[in-house]
Amino acid sequence: MRKIAAIVIIALSMAKPVLADNSIKEGGKEVGQQLKKIGKETGHAVKERSKEIGQGVKQMGKESGQTVKKTGKSIGEWFRDAKQKTGEAFREMGRKIRKFFSGM
Repeated sequence: MRKIAAIVIIALSMAKPVLADNSIKEGGKEVGQQLKKIGKETGHAVKERSKEIGQGVKQMGKESGQTVKKTGKSIGEWFRDAKQKTGEAFREMGRKIRKFFSGM
């Protein structure tokens, strides 16, 4: 009977470390799964944020383009007006020169 009791005690003492190993393995698996989940969530968040940033940059580009377009039109109108005024000034100068020499 003593031998059986000793064998049972030895068997139970050997089983306990095995149970501990199993819980450690399960804990490790759980930690690994949580890390994987966190990685996926982080990746998803980064992807969404990147989309938002891209949309913002796109909108800024549109607004900048419209501003440049308006400025270009404004400059073009100014040059057109300057061209007309310059042409008028030279024509007037030509008339005065002709009048000066024809009046002599």
